Amino acid sequence: MIHLQVKLNRAAFQMDLNVQLPGQGISAIFGVSGSGKTSLLRVVAGLEANQEGRIQVGQQIWQDTQQKTCLPTWQRPLGYVFQESSLLPHLDVQQNLNFGLKRALKPSGSTHFNTAQSLQASIELLGIEALLQRMPDQLSGGERQRVAIARAIAMQPQLLLMDEPLASLDAARRQEIFPWLARLRDELKMPMLYVTHSAEELTRLADHLVVLDKGKVKAQGPVSAVLTQVVTPVVVGEDAGALMTGHIGAVDVQWHLSRVDFEGGCVWMRDAGLPVGKAVRLRILARDVSLATSEPQNTSIQNQVQGRIQSITPDVHPSQVMVVLKCGAEEVLARVTKRAVEELGLQVGMPVWAQVKSVALVA
Repeated sequence: MIHLQVKLNRAAFQMDLNVQLPGQGISAIFGVSGSGKTSLLRVVAGLEANQEGRIQVGQQIWQDTQQKTCLPTWQRPLGYVFQESSLLPHLDVQQNLNFGLKRALKPSGSTHFNTAQSLQASIELLGIEALLQRMPDQLSGGERQRVAIARAIAMQPQLLLMDEPLASLDAARRQEIFPWLARLRDELKMPMLYVTHSAEELTRLADHLVVLDKGKVKAQGPVSAVLTQVVTPVVVGEDAGALMTGHIGAVDVQWHLSRVDFEGGCVWMRDAGLPVGKAVRLRILARDVSLATSEPQNTSIQNQVQGRIQSITPDVHPSQVMVVLKCGAEEVLARVTKRAVEELGLQVGMPVWAQVKSVALVA
């Protein structure tokens, strides 16, 4: 586990948080600009003083103000990826990677650490073999970030910090680098703290989610559970929705569709070429879900899932409400009008059919 207890004074707010995060996978630090996301990462890295609290990664204590313990940044076994790749412009990619390793700390307790092997593994993991002889100005933004990430993980840090690594990239370059970040998550054992204010990034990549608001934790937990909270919504407006996990259950070759099975039902989506049995993550936006009190007939909407109403909560606009459905082991959000709730007599605990107009494959 990762224990972050931080107190920090800011001009606009006082950061005061105490969280336990998983020791593997991606923990996304999410919030609007100015909520304290980057400040938290800087405290974890030792780039900014934690005025009171504790930073512990696994069994290693990086800072404990009560015990007056504080490791300097260079003694903390971490990797840090910034918004900009920060590659040295006069060195090619291979030289940039070698320079980073020379300045890095050998992992504590490592008796068989092989720098060359670790660097080669990072190069292969990020797919940058063909870039090694290029200069930084010959790389796309996505390629530069892949090099920066390879440099950060080459020393096998205990924790990888990523501060909005896609913020400086255009939409095409973001799509280019998403698969590599997912590969990091799935193949590396090291935990990652990933700062973002992008709903797309957290739904595609995050396992755990911490939502900050003016330095305080607004919500935290598994990403799918936090995103379906409606009392203190994490994502409002058109991006509100739910994540579902399942696997490819069948492929309809004739109509170019794949069926995703999950505990409690199934949905069809466009065939992405994935094999039967492949685990996937889907996103269903609340605006794309309508409700019916009986099984719909003669409709063009192909995805119809049975569920039971968990809650009915006022939405941002007074004409609408957010309905949370339990569909097997998954939760689905539906944004409907108050008039529809009244006319259909919708109540908590009532069985309904959810008609899903669109399903997005995110991972």
